Amino acid sequence: MTLRTLVDRLAVEQAQLPAGAIAVGFSGGMDSSVLLHALAHIAGVRERGLRAIHIDHGLHTDSGHWAEHCRAFSASLGIAFEPVSIQIARDAGTGLEDAARRARQAAFAAHLAPGEILALAHHRDDQAETVLLKLLRGAGPEGLGGMRALRSAGNSHLWRPLLGLARATLAEYARANALDWIDDPSNTDTHLRRNFLRAEILPRLDQRWPDARAALAHSATWARAAADLIESQSIDALEKLRGPDPATMRWRDWLALPDALRDPVLRRWLRSLRLDEPAHLHVAQIQQQLRDAASDRLPCVRWQATEVRRYRELLYAMRPAPTAPKTWQARWDGSALGLPAGGTLALQTDAPRDLDGLELTVRYRQGGELLKPAGKPHTRELRLLLQEAAMPPWLRARVPLIFSHNELLAAGDLFLSDAARDMLGRLGAHIVWERDEGWEPRAAG
Repeated sequence: MTLRTLVDRLAVEQAQLPAGAIAVGFSGGMDSSVLLHALAHIAGVRERGLRAIHIDHGLHTDSGHWAEHCRAFSASLGIAFEPVSIQIARDAGTGLEDAARRARQAAFAAHLAPGEILALAHHRDDQAETVLLKLLRGAGPEGLGGMRALRSAGNSHLWRPLLGLARATLAEYARANALDWIDDPSNTDTHLRRNFLRAEILPRLDQRWPDARAALAHSATWARAAADLIESQSIDALEKLRGPDPATMRWRDWLALPDALRDPVLRRWLRSLRLDEPAHLHVAQIQQQLRDAASDRLPCVRWQATEVRRYRELLYAMRPAPTAPKTWQARWDGSALGLPAGGTLALQTDAPRDLDGLELTVRYRQGGELLKPAGKPHTRELRLLLQEAAMPPWLRARVPLIFSHNELLAAGDLFLSDAARDMLGRLGAHIVWERDEGWEPRAAG
């Protein structure tokens, strides 16, 4: 491929990009060298602003020399250059390849300006490798759609303008323009999954199916179109399934979704709550427990720092909460009190008042508590009051109970007795119970 051919192609594509400067992820290898060289010859790109960001992983003794090579290459093109050194967590448990990728992504995100476009040199062969890796992991349409040519990434965008080109085409460009690049020896390490596919599997596929890489990339295009359609439908479906609180979803309606939508809707819901996404086995467990558990059961599926629970007609997603210790109790004078199961309790006065001499006790449920709600004719079991308020059972034990001389005055700010209402009236105060994460709206009272 000639300089003019690639430059013209990229010039058309960059003109269709969102506004913003372009930063090239520049490793110094052949692919990113071709991309930086070609973009540097496009007037519109230079007008936007063009620079190179080099991530030094520190995994090879020559990495410092590679950074200097990248600096010199960028200078020869009149391009600003930014080196970034990172450390790889070798004991992350996900393997060196994945740890390096995550650290690199985090470094790019940290060094991109808002609105800046990160250009990466992934090509058609990389796309074929990605599709095979995703297939071997049991991915669905989103994963099999491979890498997107353009996608948003936080306050920036990620652009892969070479996805439609074979690596052989880039090599032809590099030789024709006498480019000098780095050969990273780690690229031949077949202990790494991608390198194994590249060195051992794809060449054998090429022998039997010469168009295998193009076919895989083409399949990714079809899968991407299907994934985009599913995504748009999952957005609409989730809006219809949400319960009264964002952390709830109507589980019967979720189970009734088509198979293609059920998993994407669940993941979109969890992402919106900033919770961990499940493995496929966890999704299967949720479906099985929802279908099989009796109506009086409280099924719960946990993974990482996330749990999904069923109560009545709703599915709840949350982070595991601290256990409420039944034996804990504390004297309380109305000042801010930290609660061992999370949150704080305080009395807030409407005007400066003297709370000296106030002697109350706070503890959690132990069973059998009774309360006569203010203005109501009958004394009730607290258990029934919380149940009628539709409070999920796992939250009931975390409600702080306020006592005066062994008389239950209030359950948090949910239920007050006549005595509590009179006391608060005299003090010109009200109870402020600050909940931590995992609580639904304060529907009781």
